[in-house]
Amino acid sequence: MSVIEVKDVTMRFNMAKERVDNLKEYFIKRAKGTLKFEEFYALKGVSLQVEKGDVFGLVGLNGSGKSTLLKIVAGVLKPTGGSVSVQGTIAPLIELGAGFDMDLTARENIYLNGAVLGFSPKFIDEKFEEIVDFSELRDFLDVPLKNYSSGMVSRIAFAIATVTQPDVLIADEILSVGDFLFQKKCENRMRELMSGGTTVLIVSHSIEQIERLCNKVAWLDHGNLKMCGPVDEVCAAYKAMGQQ
Repeated sequence: MSVIEVKDVTMRFNMAKERVDNLKEYFIKRAKGTLKFEEFYALKGVSLQVEKGDVFGLVGLNGSGKSTLLKIVAGVLKPTGGSVSVQGTIAPLIELGAGFDMDLTARENIYLNGAVLGFSPKFIDEKFEEIVDFSELRDFLDVPLKNYSSGMVSRIAFAIATVTQPDVLIADEILSVGDFLFQKKCENRMRELMSGGTTVLIVSHSIEQIERLCNKVAWLDHGNLKMCGPVDEVCAAYKAMGQQ
């Protein structure tokens, strides 16, 4: 059963070809129709299927379209062409800090981010201790997030997003932030979710992490799907490319 189905997805961005020094100049040129754009294709006709229970990895160099595809699957971006269907609830871990107010404390942000993810205040009340314990940041609960490191923010984000058993977990480099021990803790939490039936779509620059966690992998190259299949076959080909 396909939980995620990506059909012929294309994503085109219009990028300004000339330098604009300020917002006023941008809007004047835009209004006059003198602002020149260049089309950039982040994805070009990508199709793939993720089955229930898969831990599906996306690999590729920077700019290959991995994060764009994750955002489309999560519903953050609408594709220029093609379609995406997702069955069930989604827990997105895409941009650390999204859904947070950096001027508020971690305690306040747990409720704020929980609301963004669709959790009720009552539910957060019930799960608050579990979230705090997992993040290991109890001593910093009443510190504004703007004083947190990116690793500390990732701890809070991951703890909130994985406090329930989502049908689909989408993670973009989330496990590469923070110290080694917490990365292992996150991997263990992901394995718990996977054993409970959660389907995972993950981007990581660590090929070793992809090999540890995933059973299937798609290799993106300049917006094109270069290869898709079992983790050992795709990762071996991807690593061989890097040795050329």
